[in-house]
Amino acid sequence: MMQMEMRPCLDEFEKLLVRMNTPRVIIDNAGCVNATLVMIDSARKDGILLEAVQVLTDLNLLIKKGYVSSDGRWNMDVFHVTNLDGNKLTDDSIINCIQQSLGTIHHTRSKSIDGMTAIELTGTDRVGLLSEVFAVLSDLKCDVVESKVWTHNGRIASLIYLKDCESGCPINDSQKIESIESRLRNVLKGDNDIRSAKTSVSMAVTHTERRLHQMMFADRDYERTPIIKTSGECSPAVSVQNCLEKGYSVVNIQCKDRPKLLFDVVFTLTDMQYTVFHATIDTTDNGAYLEFFVRHTDGTPIGSEAEKQRVTLCLKAAIERRASEGVRLELCKDDKPGLLAEVTRAFRENALNVTRAEISTTMGKAKNIFYVTDACGNHVDSKIIESVRQRIGLDYLRVKELPLAFRNHVKAENVEGGAVLLALGSMLRRNLSNLGGLIKSYS
Repeated sequence: MMQMEMRPCLDEFEKLLVRMNTPRVIIDNAGCVNATLVMIDSARKDGILLEAVQVLTDLNLLIKKGYVSSDGRWNMDVFHVTNLDGNKLTDDSIINCIQQSLGTIHHTRSKSIDGMTAIELTGTDRVGLLSEVFAVLSDLKCDVVESKVWTHNGRIASLIYLKDCESGCPINDSQKIESIESRLRNVLKGDNDIRSAKTSVSMAVTHTERRLHQMMFADRDYERTPIIKTSGECSPAVSVQNCLEKGYSVVNIQCKDRPKLLFDVVFTLTDMQYTVFHATIDTTDNGAYLEFFVRHTDGTPIGSEAEKQRVTLCLKAAIERRASEGVRLELCKDDKPGLLAEVTRAFRENALNVTRAEISTTMGKAKNIFYVTDACGNHVDSKIIESVRQRIGLDYLRVKELPLAFRNHVKAENVEGGAVLLALGSMLRRNLSNLGGLIKSYS
């Protein structure tokens, strides 16, 4: 009898545990004129903000505004999101994917790279380097299935996923792996690389963009002075101040808006062992404005001027690494052995510098994106671009404009319901007393 009486209590307790550990996700297309609202209500866990932002950015969605609060033991996030064209979300498959993914966040998600071998490369960037890398891989009968390449402050980081050309399987032969690493290391070193170039081979599953950030951070790219400064390039404005009476450090960022900006910032803070308790994100025609209230994972604010300077440099680097400087070229062509070596050789022979690249292969089609400048980091003469296109094929290599939302920095949202954002700097001063009340209500 006692067991029968206890069963309903246990059932209710189990329901409570499920409720506490399962985020509640609401997607609303009626509450805002120009964006879809994604609201997440969950128990506070380390890294949950990063996971939520990653889910949205991996779906190629734009986060135009956001409000984050996670004091006490509960987390409440609201994001205003659009598709790449700046419109509300209407695709049911995307909406269902958001609900399912955000509703089951428990640990870091990674894109599966089963059946591929991952190669990590870091070294000194130079014109033609990518051509030499892909030429080596082609010579060694390696099929590049997917790759991402970032450059920043004269350094390059790349994560390349390979298969063996002949077998179509991962490369497991230790001698071949050693040969790949050795030859690529020699290419990366070049003639006068002061730093030791690094290569490593892994079969582990990882999130490519997280790993690229970690590789460049480990390479200390944030400490270097830019070798090439492209015309019109504007450095992000980052400031770090302490709000000691509330026990927070306040990070303010103002920069040009772009895709995945919030992911890059939140990942960097998380990877540097800071926890975000409150945040406000706003994007307008003039750029992006982000404010974060953070502490160390041990609960203390940033403690020294040297640490503030390091956080500032690292956040600037994280924002700049993915900056899309140069002409965007898109290649869509039937894949074949040596295709990447052929295309990047054409770039090198026309003195085109690849600042960023995204390589993918889908159903036998190579779908690649390259951002290119001239050797000095300036805009490329249109005659050179056309010459390269003629060589590779006008139907295969096209000059692509950025989506409309990015070209216009996205039209300012007409936010309803009193959700108008103030300038973040003044918001901190004006609403500090309200923040104190909010903290008490969550504690």
